[in-house]
Amino acid sequence: MHGTEAPSEWVRRWAPLIPAGSTALDVACGAGRHLRWLHGLGHRVVGVDRSAEALAACTGLGEMILADIENGPWPLAGHQFGAVVVTNYLWRPLLPTLVACVAPGGVLIYETFAQGNETVGRPARPEFLLAPGELIAACSGLRVVAYEDGFEQNPDRFVQRITAVRELPQPANPARHLLAMPPS
Repeated sequence: MHGTEAPSEWVRRWAPLIPAGSTALDVACGAGRHLRWLHGLGHRVVGVDRSAEALAACTGLGEMILADIENGPWPLAGHQFGAVVVTNYLWRPLLPTLVACVAPGGVLIYETFAQGNETVGRPARPEFLLAPGELIAACSGLRVVAYEDGFEQNPDRFVQRITAVRELPQPANPARHLLAMPPS
């Protein structure tokens, strides 16, 4: 079942940007690999998925919302979150809504397949593959902290990833979005 594998390294790397005590939204959460990990970091979590079976695997983690977000209304209209996490999922009409769901001081952590993936496996249909620069364009209004668009091996796949924050208005000091965790 989707969502039982280890948390994405991209999500793990950028999760320290999630404001302490905030709520993290996982879109198309599957069986909750990121929900579990973020919950373990002390965040309240909300998961949205269209599979009742997947959401049942997340019982006790937080608020689980059963919704077909491609064919029905967005179930969290007007809500904002300290983090919006999306991996291995793309529904272009939802991109502006997801960006709007990032609260001031919050972060969008997004990772999915990109054009070129059709040459190495699935997904291969163009509607599931990001065009070059598409995530950057979708994140206008947010400050991009990190972006990658390329090919990785084991497993072979073309991916596009972004981490972008909604900066607080008029900060007294510039925000310090750490690009690497300090050695422990």
